[in-house]
Amino acid sequence: MAKDDDDDRPKKKIVHEIGQELALLSVKELHERIALLKEEIARLEGSIASKQASRNVADQFFKK
Repeated sequence: MAKDDDDDRPKKKIVHEIGQELALLSVKELHERIALLKEEIARLEGSIASKQASRNVADQFFKK
């Protein structure tokens, strides 16, 4: 059996731009974008939590 040329190609990294036209995306692509954005939200929330924790430690240190 011959292998499809597409099998050897690296997959494109999914990139989403806020406000991007969505009409040309499939349902699968939309679900992939949602997953990507949820991962990014979790990463941002983790960064906020880390910064707040650092700030709380600094506040406690300087209050003494």
